[in-house]
Amino acid sequence: MSLPYFADNGWEAEVVMVDEKYTEIAKDELLLQTIPGHIKIHTVKAFDKRFTGKFGLGSIALRALWFYRQKVNQLLTTAKYDLIYFSTTQFPVCVLGSYWKHRFGIPYVIDMQDPWHSTYYQDKPESLRPKKYWFSYRLNKYLEPVAMKQVDGLISVSESYITDLKSRYPRISRVPAATITFGAFEKDMEIAIANQHLFTPILQSGYLNIVYVGRGGADMHQSITTIFDAVKHGLINNPSLYTLVKIYFIGTSYAPTGEGKATILPLAMQYGLEEHVVEITDRISFFHTLITLKQSDGLFMPGSDDPKYTASKIYPYLATQKPLLAIFHPLSPAINVLKEYGAKYCYTFENIQRDDIDRFISDLSAGKENIQHYQPGAIEKYSAQQMTKKQCLLFDKALNGKN
Repeated sequence: MSLPYFADNGWEAEVVMVDEKYTEIAKDELLLQTIPGHIKIHTVKAFDKRFTGKFGLGSIALRALWFYRQKVNQLLTTAKYDLIYFSTTQFPVCVLGSYWKHRFGIPYVIDMQDPWHSTYYQDKPESLRPKKYWFSYRLNKYLEPVAMKQVDGLISVSESYITDLKSRYPRISRVPAATITFGAFEKDMEIAIANQHLFTPILQSGYLNIVYVGRGGADMHQSITTIFDAVKHGLINNPSLYTLVKIYFIGTSYAPTGEGKATILPLAMQYGLEEHVVEITDRISFFHTLITLKQSDGLFMPGSDDPKYTASKIYPYLATQKPLLAIFHPLSPAINVLKEYGAKYCYTFENIQRDDIDRFISDLSAGKENIQHYQPGAIEKYSAQQMTKKQCLLFDKALNGKN
């Protein structure tokens, strides 16, 4: 999203990425259409997962770490670069920033799109913890301070992530930092619509289809139970409407295709809603996601019970202009963004009522406000172009060592 706009802000960007043949995640060739043709892209290898998997190491970051080191060493030796920008949730790669700064004197900025080392699951039952949590928790606890030791700038989708890091590592208390969310990139929807024939439809016709695409997890149960309770109640009191309701949760697991564990359907079964809830743990590609959202009757965005959670998927959802029901923690930064846009059905855990969900579903059934019109000022403010401008301002500060 930023690559088309870096040059407008005085920065020439090059990308170092893992060759796609080394990853098992869903691939979307259409994403290449969003990258300007002049951008230099360097690829690196990764150790074969068939080998590393025998030792329990499937992470693409750990498998590619050595090759990143070698490739970027080569680049920094042969050409002049001003800054290294880590923009990934594969955080172990970020430890190389400290190494490259020590060896080449080049500053680096880390974009915290999610928490890296987190204590969120420490007081949770083992059944609710992510797979391999014991290992990942200890690894993250060791690697994060290595990466933060010499960092020159921080970007995060949530201000609380930056606050936590500066509290944890006093040395970086005066490092330039900015809260910058993912921006809305208009070209994405254009590409999705032009290529919708490439994707197999997921939604069933004849239903009132409400769609959520994104990760699942027990931390979202508080917001999800709200809509499940309303649907269960509606089936009793207004069966002619609610019998048609079908809610989709798509791409809820980060596990490889076919290996994901359902985290939403078991909850639906507790409410007797297995005929009205579809959970697909396998992730789908980005543009398949956009088309599926566009083909829905309405969208559902559940928030985490972690107040620091900011849904990065907000802007693709808003770009569809479909009616959106959002339920977030009252302290979530997402609430303010949705209010700025003028989202009609935006609630917190504390203020949502069953009648609010009834009204949302009734409006969907009646075809009211099928196209949502959002505030132009918010659309401009949160555009990818404006977000990139903020990124580059922080890059400038990182180079100059200014807070």
